[in-house]
Amino acid sequence: MPFARAVEASSIVAALGPTNTGKTHRAIERMLEHPSGMIGLPLRLLAREVYDRVSARLGEARVALLTGEEKRIPRRPAYWVCTVEAMPMDRDVDFVAVDEIQLCAHRERGHVFTDRLLHARGRYETWFLGSDTMRPLLQRLVPTAAHRHLERFSQLRHVPHRSLKGLPPRSAVVAFSVPHVYEMAERIRRLRGGVAVVLGALSPRTRNAQVAMYQAGEVQYLVATDAIGMGLNLDVDHIAFASREKFDGRQQRALEADELAQIAGRAGRHLNDGTFGMLRPVPELPQAVADAIECHRFAPLRRLVWRSSDLDFSSIDALVESLLTSPFHAALRRVEHADDFDALKTLAKLPDVRAAARGSREVALLWEVCQIPDFRRLLLHRHAATLLEIFRQLVRGDGRLDDEWLNAQIIRVDDLSGGIDELTARLAAVRTWTYVSHRTAWLRDPAYWQERTRSIEDALGDALHQRLVERFVERAGAAPRRRFRPVDDHAAARVASGSGPFAQLRELAEAMAPGGEEPTEADFVQAVIEAAHDDFGIDRAGHVWFRGARLGRLVRGKELLLPAVVLDAPEAYGAGSRAQLERRLVALGRDLATEAAGGFRADACEIRDPSAEARGLAYRLDRAVGVLPKHEARAQWRAMPEPARRSFEAQGVRAGHRFLYVCDALCPRALERRATLVSLWLDAPIPEGVPVEPQVPGRSFRGTEEARLYAYERAGPTALRVDVLERVMSERPITDAASGPPALLHQLGLDDKALSLVLAALGRDGERRDAGVGASRRQRRRRRRPSRDNRPGSGPGG
Repeated sequence: MPFARAVEASSIVAALGPTNTGKTHRAIERMLEHPSGMIGLPLRLLAREVYDRVSARLGEARVALLTGEEKRIPRRPAYWVCTVEAMPMDRDVDFVAVDEIQLCAHRERGHVFTDRLLHARGRYETWFLGSDTMRPLLQRLVPTAAHRHLERFSQLRHVPHRSLKGLPPRSAVVAFSVPHVYEMAERIRRLRGGVAVVLGALSPRTRNAQVAMYQAGEVQYLVATDAIGMGLNLDVDHIAFASREKFDGRQQRALEADELAQIAGRAGRHLNDGTFGMLRPVPELPQAVADAIECHRFAPLRRLVWRSSDLDFSSIDALVESLLTSPFHAALRRVEHADDFDALKTLAKLPDVRAAARGSREVALLWEVCQIPDFRRLLLHRHAATLLEIFRQLVRGDGRLDDEWLNAQIIRVDDLSGGIDELTARLAAVRTWTYVSHRTAWLRDPAYWQERTRSIEDALGDALHQRLVERFVERAGAAPRRRFRPVDDHAAARVASGSGPFAQLRELAEAMAPGGEEPTEADFVQAVIEAAHDDFGIDRAGHVWFRGARLGRLVRGKELLLPAVVLDAPEAYGAGSRAQLERRLVALGRDLATEAAGGFRADACEIRDPSAEARGLAYRLDRAVGVLPKHEARAQWRAMPEPARRSFEAQGVRAGHRFLYVCDALCPRALERRATLVSLWLDAPIPEGVPVEPQVPGRSFRGTEEARLYAYERAGPTALRVDVLERVMSERPITDAASGPPALLHQLGLDDKALSLVLAALGRDGERRDAGVGASRRQRRRRRRPSRDNRPGSGPGG
């Protein structure tokens, strides 16, 4: 149901508290109560996790994903899931949320979060989510914000440090460098069996595959960097710190108590209690620090990192000077170090750059180039050399990158050989070119380069996942590498005979495998997850097809608009893979419902200044899949204020003679989707002729309600499709009986008798008599029936 505008315009909420308070969950739920919204998240991996969750609920047609290297933007998205840096600040939405707002104090990224704190606003509501350490500064910088303190759902308890042998199942070991992560994973593999690995440098494909193994219980241990501290939802019971120090980009330093708490808080999800502690031989935590983490008591932040967003592009020197502008508030301090500013200062020293960047357009372009992230973490001069070549190409000729040069850069990383370290390095390198490919003005064929870099990143991610499995899972004596084949005799027999849906899937997976290699389960699952929406099809029976092979089917769910899913050959997949595939199929089911309603959904309905009647009507129209009998909606429609009625009409809602309907819900594709959806809900085949035939026998349906579910209205012996019915009723006024019955009824092939009954059912008896079509059955009976005065025994002597 649309969000009730009970809040004051542009109200701001600061939802603050420790981890496991449900802040992000609450913000997502609140966002979905609005017709449109945007949420900014601190990690690309978390953004993808939230996108998967929201799209599985609403369908992919209504949700956009926007990060520096990944863009999935449907034609008309209602909700935007972004990294904080990628939030499109020019997008006007009803609700905005920024997660982990305490990162305003981060040495390198803080200025971006502070900019969102000061400038990101929803039309009606804005939420900032984060730690209580932000409360004093929020009160100073955003004094109108309403503060809400959230309590942790479960207890977090410190336990004495343990050895690797003493780690309980469902533990996560946290290290702060990639080599240390791999070292700990290898030690756990030798002692305890298989282990999953999560790093911020992993691609979403690799990270999802590793997390899926852990979440499904295929491995009981996880080794990760502090990336898991930024809201990633994992079923972890115990957090073990393998170190208390990290390199922060400038120096090796000890972690602060609140930083340890952010990570330790990942232990225990929802109502399950969690524990944390140090891993031997790391020294034990001081008791005061342990107590502070358990009680979540930390010193408040004193200043936030800031950088001016009012930039002067008149010259390079003017740009540098504007970036060095002093903060306007005592609670802010200017950013000390930022990769883009360091790159700008380096390039600004070069004479040819100064010669090329003389106008404001060129200076702005130089700044855009400097903002390309250094995913490889190279020395500054090496990264700056790449940026210099990109800038030189963009300011000469047609202002596009040279295709041959770009191809040469990408070929260097298009290599699946080598071990974990080599693949990780190439994965970081290709992320740079993925970022560049989404700067569409820089390329002659951006779609080609986006697809090329994405496919390379996917292939590298799959190869890296496989290396991680081979090294940290299979060597531990776990099940051998799962190929894309069934795991039971029955399924094997079906493949051997070349029959069954699984045989088709295996042929498809083999066709997708690079170089003729035998495909793995991960190869196929990730191909399904990353595929474009158009790669899937849903037939009238609810079967889901993926590139020509049947993947599963939709079945009756809890509601008409929420079909459930069943995979074909589920025994062929591990638990983690099944969960990923089912989530994708659920999203397709949501898209099916949206398409059936012609794109109209109550929770996405743009109603300006809505009344209670308008919100209620939007909800009822949504529940009726875009076609609602007018007598059920008449009172609400008439009671609505004129602006709300115009909002409905702007979204294609029409008040017909018999129905209130969404125009696009009566188009052929929507009617086909509707028929599939209703058939699943009723668990019965689609009646013959529905929805292709404009009229079908009335007995095709078990009653008026079933007919209306399929968008038909029973009229005498037949049932007319709602769009045809409305055309009949609109052909001329009902009171105009001189010209006979509507020509459309004759075009439907109805004989005089059927036509008479249809007209009678539609309330056109007078028209029918004047047209000489013949009387209805009731009227014929009435004429044959003798009058009261002529009945035997009816007179005075009777």
